[in-house]
Parts: sequence; C-alpha cells; structure tokens
Amino acid sequence: MNDTLDTVMNAAEEPELAAAPEVAVEPEVAAEPEVTAAPEAAAEPEAPAKPEVTEKMEDYSKEVESSVRKIYEGDIMEGEVIAFNEHGVILDLNYFATGRVPVEEMSADPTFNIMTDVKVGDRFQAMVKSVDDGKGNILLSKKACESENSWDKLRKMKEEETAVTGTVSEAVKSGAVMYVEGIRGFIPASKLDVRYVEDTSPYVGKKLSVRIIEVDEERKKLILSAKESATEAYVKQQTENVKRLQVGSIVTGTVESLQNYGAFVDLGDGISGLLHISEISNERISHPKAVLRTGQKVNVMILRIENGKVSLSMKAIEAAKEQQVEEEAREYHSEYVPNNPFADLLKDYLK
Repeated sequence: MNDTLDTVMNAAEEPELAAAPEVAVEPEVAAEPEVTAAPEAAAEPEAPAKPEVTEKMEDYSKEVESSVRKIYEGDIMEGEVIAFNEHGVILDLNYFATGRVPVEEMSADPTFNIMTDVKVGDRFQAMVKSVDDGKGNILLSKKACESENSWDKLRKMKEEETAVTGTVSEAVKSGAVMYVEGIRGFIPASKLDVRYVEDTSPYVGKKLSVRIIEVDEERKKLILSAKESATEAYVKQQTENVKRLQVGSIVTGTVESLQNYGAFVDLGDGISGLLHISEISNERISHPKAVLRTGQKVNVMILRIENGKVSLSMKAIEAAKEQQVEEEAREYHSEYVPNNPFADLLKDYLK
C-alpha cells in the first residue's frame, strides 16, 4: 500500500515540475534593457553650468562702497524714480536707504505737475536736505540742486544756441514768464512770436520753443526769445502754403495795410502779397489810398512768386478781361466767314 501511495504522490508532483518551463524566469532576465537605459539617466551635460555661476566679492564692490559711504547735507545724489504720488517722489539711490523728494521740492516752475511730468524710471539729481526724514528716508530737493547748477547750464545753452521747450506760466507787463532749469525767465512781447504781441495772456499755458539771449547770474536775470523758433516754423509753413499758389491765377484777398509804394493783401493761410502801386490801376495814382482802403476785399492776379514773396496785380486782371473780349470777338467773326473763294482774304482783313 505504501508503494502505491508513493507512486501516486510522485505522479501528482510531476505535473508541477513540468509546469516549471511555463514559469520561466525569462522576463526577469529581460531586465537587461533597464541596464542599457543607464546612460540616459546620466545628467553629465548639466555639469558644465557650474563655472558660469561663480560670483566674486569684487563684483559687488561698487554696491558695497555706495551703501556704506557717508552722506552729508548738501551732497548731490542721483537716483531713479521707483514710486510717486501727489505728495512726492521716492528714489532708488543705490544706497541702504531710499530718497524722498516732497512735491514742493521738485520744481520752482509753477506749471510743474508731478502726476504728468514724472514717470517711473526717470533719473535725476537732487540735493540732500536731511540724512533722515524721521521715517528712514533721505530727504532730498531737486529744486535746490537745479538752482545750484542751473546758471552754468543756462550759460552753456546760450553759447550753443540750444532751443529749449517750456510752458508759459504767467503774463506780465510787456511780456510773459517761463521757467528754464528752475530759473524764472522773461520773454519780451517783441520776442514772443513772429510779430509783436499786444496781449500776452492767451499765451499762458502754451508750450513754446525758446532760445536764451541773456544770462546774468549776479542780477538773477534770464531773458528768453521764442521769435527765432516761431519764425522758422512760420517760414516753413509759408513755403508749403505758397507752393499751392499758381502764377496767373486770380484770387480774392483782404487789404491789410497801405504804404506809399503799394498795398499788402492777405491771401489767407498766413500768406500776404504785395500789390505794387503801379499794379493797382491803369490810371496813375499818387497813393494806394486813392483806390483802396484797409479791410477791402479785392480780386488780384498772382504775377510772380520769388523766394517765398508773392507779387500781385489788379491791373493785370483788367488787361486779361480786355484780351478775352478781343479773342471772343475774333472767334465770333471767324465763325461767320462765308465759304467762298474770298473767305481767306476776309479772314486776313478781320485779323
């Protein structure tokens, strides 16, 4: 019986042994591809980046030096605007403390507007008024700094004939006021525009391009002129307007003024032409007032345009009308010439 049981047990175990080939460990042996992936995991290409990140103390020497230097009242510091509001400006001074410029210390120019004339990123110099404003800021004045250096800048501008743009702040007797580099300047009425300006009040608030014609630091005197820039702009505009005129054309204008030698006629667009006394009438006259009056509307012909100057004539219009009448009469007669052997002879006679 025992032999029979052993035979049965042995027979039952054999299938399990036979199953071994199915459970072959070949998948585990196939793990070799994982070993081949090892080169991909290597991060060696990133290693060379290490030398690029090297930093030395020398790289920050300027920052360290500026942050530890001693600041005194009266020093001039330069900074960049990092914030501002209606009360003032905050500057980055490249220092351990920031700078604060109250709005009243920004400019002496009464037309200055901190909300429109300042923007983040602007750089300017300011004078130290206090090393501590009580809140950890350095109190600064841009106005005081400008006053310190302005006269030197103004003298240089005068020498180089530099054009400066500014805003007229007020109208005064015989002129107007404009601030340049924080210094109050005077523009005489005769230098405010191309022609003398009787009433300067409409110029208040206007931006003008001016040149400096006198600088006197001892007397605190600064004289400006907008006439040069205004004349340049006027001539340029005149040239463009005159180009639109055509010699021989007839235009309507208004008599501006009467002189012994003729009359000036306003043709519009800022263009004036000279109507010489010899071109006013076919009859001889001693003075233009014998025929014309100021403000009168007149038709004139453009005779010449030379160097931007326009010459006019009233007499040429009458001559042109007479010529036109003669031509029309000649054409009328030629249309009714009989078609016969004597036609050519008759045409010659009519001519």
